[in-house]
Amino acid sequence: MAGSRQLCIGFSLSTTWMKGEDWRRPDSDVEKMGSIDYYIALAKKAEQAKLDFLFRADYLYVSPQMIGDVASFGSPDPTLMFAAIARETERIGLVTTVSTTFNPPYVVARQLQSLHWLSNGRAGWNIVTSIEGAENFGDGPMPSPQERYAKAAEFTEVVRKLWNSFPNEAIVIDRESGIFVDRAKVSAINHAGELFNVRGPLTLPAHPSGDIPFFQAGASDTGRNFAASVADAIFAAMPDLESGVELRSDLRRRAEEQGRNPDSIKVLPGLYFFLGETREEALELHKIAHAHLSLERRLASLKSVLGLDAHGLALDQRMTADMLPDPNLPVRSRTHAELLRRHIAKHEPTLEEVLARPEVVGSAHWVSVGTVEDVLDDIIARYEAGAIDGFIALPGGSKNSMDIFYEKLLPLLVEKGLFRSEYTGATLREHLGAY
Repeated sequence: MAGSRQLCIGFSLSTTWMKGEDWRRPDSDVEKMGSIDYYIALAKKAEQAKLDFLFRADYLYVSPQMIGDVASFGSPDPTLMFAAIARETERIGLVTTVSTTFNPPYVVARQLQSLHWLSNGRAGWNIVTSIEGAENFGDGPMPSPQERYAKAAEFTEVVRKLWNSFPNEAIVIDRESGIFVDRAKVSAINHAGELFNVRGPLTLPAHPSGDIPFFQAGASDTGRNFAASVADAIFAAMPDLESGVELRSDLRRRAEEQGRNPDSIKVLPGLYFFLGETREEALELHKIAHAHLSLERRLASLKSVLGLDAHGLALDQRMTADMLPDPNLPVRSRTHAELLRRHIAKHEPTLEEVLARPEVVGSAHWVSVGTVEDVLDDIIARYEAGAIDGFIALPGGSKNSMDIFYEKLLPLLVEKGLFRSEYTGATLREHLGAY
C-alpha cells in the first residue's frame, strides 16, 4: 500500500472524549480525572497496543469561557505527569508540552533531560510558543507571533547546547583510575544571544539514547519555517485532505531548503474521531459533543478566530472571501484563521455552516465520524495521498469511541500492514525512525 512505510501513531491524554456534555455519560470515568492512576491506566492501554507515544497538550491560562468545562479541569504539569507514567511503562514515548515564551531554557533543558533519564530514552518535547497567558507572567502584553518564534528559535538552540555541554561520553566510571567523569568533555556553553545569556554546563549528562525528539505545531509561514528547521514531528492542524497534502509537501520542501532530509520529519495531525457501531450512532455522538455551544458563544469564537463580527448576519447568509476582514488583524490563532479563510474562499458556506466548523467549535483537527470502516478508509485515503505520516488519536464523543479504536480499528491497521504488531525499538527516537 505504501511500501515498507508504516503509520506513526500517538495517543492524546487530554480526555477529549469528555468534551462538552460527554462527561455526564455514566461510563465517562470523569470522577477519576484527578488521579494519576487514571492516566497511568490509559498509558498502559496505549503501550499494550504498541503505540509510538503518548502526547499531552498544556495551557498556562484559563479563559472565562473555559471555566466549568471538563477540558479545563485537572490540568497538571504534563512533564510531572509523564515522570510518574515513566515508572509504570517501558516502551511507549512520552511527549510533554513546554512553552518557550514563559520558561527559562536552562530549567527546561534540565527537566526534559531528567524525564529522558527517568523514562530511559522515551522523552519528547512538544515546543509551543503559546498564544495566550501573558497576564500570568508579568505586566507586558502577549508578544507577536514573529517575536515568539524568534524567541523559540534561540531557546531551542540554547537547550541543545546545554544538552551537548555534558555529553554521555564524559561519564567514565573507572574505579581503578578513580575517574568518574572526564572533566575535559564537560564545558560551559557561554551563550550570549539577543534574548538569552546562559553559561552552562547542564547539571546532568545527556542520555545514551541520543537527543530528545522535537514536536511542533506551527502552521503559519513563520511557524512552518521554524517547524521545518527543528522538528522531528509536526502536530499539524489539517481539517481536510487538500490542506494536509499542501502542508506536508510544503514542510518537506522547507526542510530540504534548510539542509535537512525531508524524510526526517513526520507530519502527524490530530485525528479527532467519533466511532460508533453505526454511522447514525457516530453522528449523534458528534452532535451531542458540540450541542453545549450556544449561538452567542460560536459567534464570539468566530470573532476571536477571524476578527469578524457576524452578529448582524442571517444564518443562511453565504460567506465569501470579500466579506472577510483584514488578514493582518490580531487573532487568537493565525493557524486557525488561515484554515478558515481558505475554506470560506473555496466553498462559500453559509454562516451556520461556518459556525459548525472545527476552527470555531474548538478544534482545527482532522475530524472523522462514522464506523470503523469509515474512519479506516479516511486514514488510508490521507495516507496514500501523501497528507500524513501518521496521527495523534483524539477519541471523541464517549469512552466507547476510544474502546472501538483499540479493539477494532488498530487491529485492522495492523492487518493491512499499516501499523506494527510489536515494538521494534525501545526509545521514542527509534519509534519515530529519527536516527
